[in-house]
Amino acid sequence: MQNVTLKVDGMSCAHCVNSVEGAVKQLGAKATVDLAGHAVTVRYDEAKTTLAAIKEAIEDQGYDVR
Repeated sequence: MQNVTLKVDGMSCAHCVNSVEGAVKQLGAKATVDLAGHAVTVRYDEAKTTLAAIKEAIEDQGYDVR
């Protein structure tokens, strides 16, 4: 299992948390959102998904991953 923390701009509310967590969950990973820190910590299995796919899923929800 891999853990990575991504800086994500544009998150500000509970809807944002649900959107990001839901998108990441669909990839078989688990996201923990830190609204105050503008960050998302993701735990994922490299055999099931990639970091690039996770970033794309978050960006598809309308957020900027740095």
